[in-house]
Amino acid sequence: MARRKFASVPLAVGATFLILLFSIVQHLPGGERFVNQVGVVRAVLPLDVSLLRTPLSLYVPALDLPVWGALAQVLLVFGIAEIVLGRKVTLLVAYACTLAGTLFARVGVELGPDRLLGFPAYVGHIRDTGPSAAVVALAVCIAWKTRAWFTGGAVIAAMVAEAVELPNLAGLEHVVALATAVLIAATGEVFGSYWPRVLAGVRAARLVTTEARQRTA
Repeated sequence: MARRKFASVPLAVGATFLILLFSIVQHLPGGERFVNQVGVVRAVLPLDVSLLRTPLSLYVPALDLPVWGALAQVLLVFGIAEIVLGRKVTLLVAYACTLAGTLFARVGVELGPDRLLGFPAYVGHIRDTGPSAAVVALAVCIAWKTRAWFTGGAVIAAMVAEAVELPNLAGLEHVVALATAVLIAATGEVFGSYWPRVLAGVRAARLVTTEARQRTA
């Protein structure tokens, strides 16, 4: 960062620019319809349409929230994640956790209000959370990676409190995104170094075999 400035976090800068662009476009005449068609996900949409729109839905800010908050969150959290986790892992976590929230809403609408974790039909027409689910998920993964347990616990506690205090789709999607992020972080912790160790063992075995053959020859 000291040497390259914002050029060292191109993913975070690009994501911030896309959010700003979508925010401007959706407030132009006819712009909201265009944004809805390319980047807004709702549970009532066909699954293939939702999957196609989900990558861009990460960058569509909510209409009822100030866009500067989304810009600041994405630039800061995506930037730290890009440095700490790497660009590929950042994209993986952001997309997987957003997709988990989207599928959770879809399943809840299918279950209906009479079942546990079910939603009434009108919830299917509510827009997904946008970048916020990815932001909280990345914050937890960063905290896990850097062993910042207090920060990670504070993020989880705040999101759970929000879901309890304001029981809506966005709050529940945040909790689902957090659970997915914890699962990804724990899986990486357990299996992250497994395959490198296996490959190192294979290389060592090949070296020993090669040396033995040379001595025999």
